[in-house]
Amino acid sequence: MSPESAFDDTDRPSRKIIQDCVHCGFCLSACPTYLETGNELDSPRGRIHLIKAAEEGRIPMGDALVKHLDLCLGCLACETACPSGVRYRSLVEMSRGQIERKFSRGIGEKILRAFIFNIFPYPRRLRLLLPLVYMVRVLRLKKLLSPSFLNRVSPSASSMFHMLPEVSSALGETLSDFYPATSRRKKKVALLSGCVQSVFFPEINRATVEVLCASGCDVFVPADQGCCGALSIHSGRLEEGRKFARGLIDTFSALDVDTVVVNSAGCGSTMKEYAEILCDDPVYSEIAERFSAKTMDIMEFLSDTGIEAPLHPLDIKVTYQDACHVVHGQGIRSAPRRLLRSIPGVQFTEMHRSEHCCGSAGIYNMVQPEMSTRLLLGKVSDIEKTGSDYLAVANPGCMIQIRKGLADSDCGTKVVHPVEILRWSLRGDIS
Repeated sequence: MSPESAFDDTDRPSRKIIQDCVHCGFCLSACPTYLETGNELDSPRGRIHLIKAAEEGRIPMGDALVKHLDLCLGCLACETACPSGVRYRSLVEMSRGQIERKFSRGIGEKILRAFIFNIFPYPRRLRLLLPLVYMVRVLRLKKLLSPSFLNRVSPSASSMFHMLPEVSSALGETLSDFYPATSRRKKKVALLSGCVQSVFFPEINRATVEVLCASGCDVFVPADQGCCGALSIHSGRLEEGRKFARGLIDTFSALDVDTVVVNSAGCGSTMKEYAEILCDDPVYSEIAERFSAKTMDIMEFLSDTGIEAPLHPLDIKVTYQDACHVVHGQGIRSAPRRLLRSIPGVQFTEMHRSEHCCGSAGIYNMVQPEMSTRLLLGKVSDIEKTGSDYLAVANPGCMIQIRKGLADSDCGTKVVHPVEILRWSLRGDIS
């Protein structure tokens, strides 16, 4: 008799994708966790070996499988490095789906994950935290409650507390539903405002709208838009993620626009995968394919469309961090650099290991704080060596993570979204 598989038939990892891996080892040098631990089971091919063993019933659904899959960042650097085109992301997401349904975590981890997934994908709930986050800044509580002190209580709680963004208001901001083009009208676009982005980084959405309007776009921002499902899908909460995806498709499909523009790396990567995520849905499969086809990252879109208004000189030094789900998830590498280099006066410096994950990775820095911190320290060191005034990075999670790391260093580099630098140039003023 063949042994019973650790996986059931719901969202089962694909045997074909498992077999696509020829265990060549090209992924090893690209994998941040393998480079840190030196453990083969913390590499992509090692994790695929574990997934295959679980699928074939040679190992159970237990700690030996879960701890190594939990330690995976999902940064997708292995997919960029893989000569066989293995869809590693699918294997990890499906395996995490199995873990989510079949593995019993400890009570502390259950509470943490319940908090994360009942707050972060819901902007209205997240907005309720704004007064508390604002008070942390005003009272300078991060200085009073050191990481070493909070680590004694909970490393995850300490990590979450010291990652709280430096918000400028306790009330937050909202965008209007529509903004007309301020130059020759070329396109109609819709903007994903995002969950974390809309609550903690409204200035990025404002900058995005302003640059799009200056590029000849009418910009629609649906007020009732929800989460894209990225956090849920990457964590194995697949049905929850599909529900969010369907809701977002319904909201944006009601608009007659040429492009859906996204300024958050993880969101854009997931939305471009809706065709795959909803491929078995008899109602949404075709519309999901059309939706994915017209979704574009903001820098990708601006590089293709061009900025109509003139760019004014900026006397600043800039470097760029390749957010994982921009460079590996969407394959966007040259567009942000081309746009930043096009700004008069900007001194652009390439950063060593710019594609190396900073350790943010969605909820990773909250559920795997130790490894996340190790990766962050390396990233801060690479940033310091550039001597730049600004680090441009196109993902809110990366911004929160790296700002935390820079706050604990003597480095004076500030973290901004690349679209903010473009807005400065349009205005001729850094503000």
